[in-house]
Amino acid sequence: MKQQTFGAVTGFEKHHKVTRRAQFLAEMEQVVPWARLMTLIEPHYPKAGNGRPPKGLEVMLRMYLLQQWFALSDPAVEEALYDSLAMRAFVGIDLGSDAAPDETTVLKFRHLLEKHRLGDQLFGEINAYLADKGLKVNSGTIVDATIIAAPKSTKNEDKTRDPEMHQTKKGNEWYFGMKGHIGVDSKTGLIHSAAVTPAHAYDGKVVEHLLHGNETRVWGDSGYAGQKERIKARAPHALDFTNKKGCRYYALSDAEKAKNRTKSRVRAAVEHPFLTIKVLFKFAKVSYRGLAKNAHRFFVACGLANLHKARYHLMRQNRRGAPAAA
Repeated sequence: MKQQTFGAVTGFEKHHKVTRRAQFLAEMEQVVPWARLMTLIEPHYPKAGNGRPPKGLEVMLRMYLLQQWFALSDPAVEEALYDSLAMRAFVGIDLGSDAAPDETTVLKFRHLLEKHRLGDQLFGEINAYLADKGLKVNSGTIVDATIIAAPKSTKNEDKTRDPEMHQTKKGNEWYFGMKGHIGVDSKTGLIHSAAVTPAHAYDGKVVEHLLHGNETRVWGDSGYAGQKERIKARAPHALDFTNKKGCRYYALSDAEKAKNRTKSRVRAAVEHPFLTIKVLFKFAKVSYRGLAKNAHRFFVACGLANLHKARYHLMRQNRRGAPAAA
């Protein structure tokens, strides 16, 4: 057997490179409002008693966020801590003195958050934190929805598809799953409102849940056409800037098509949060069975997408607020 050098033991390597994962985690370390999120969860977290003492809340929260950022299952996030030094350092696990929380502990923590419906509360707390940092909601909102796919196969224990997921047709293709709906601030590009429905739900029927009420303009694709009354009911001063929709008996004029293109230049900003959630965080497919559990993950993903979007602004503020070096 080849003799190992100190370089085989972490911390003594001669050659080193900061990986994209390590860089990402270093940024998230700075921008996540740890104290505020833990304060929100702490009243529901188990206290030490006669049984085995619970793992520290911060450790469990950090593991949970790793799951969201890297699309890790409960067993996979446990194994990742043994495989990745960057992830261990982020969570604060020292394998020389303690083992990583096992997959059952991770599962129980996730169920705790779901039971108390803390997903949308975490999303709200992150947005409140961003507002305190100067990233406040403005008067324009862009609304949109995306399909998050669910397994179509019936090769499972129940021999059925998930009854809470549904199919819908988009273009000439059929999709099965759920929809994530978001309202995005037109100036900052941050998500301020979110909702989840089965995939067959009509986008326009959810529009009032995606507005904060103080809008002066609302943008959306043609799926939101004809919803002026719903928009007015929620945001009385809002102008309807949703795209016009043609039909079989009414073709859009050249002027209407030109207006749609102009609106779409503003509306395109809503695709950036979906890119973060579905591509960077790999939430393009549902993780669990049932709408509530996946809605919980979607709300948390929206909050984390906002932190990712605002990370440079937050890090600049942190540097300005840091004490001067001696």
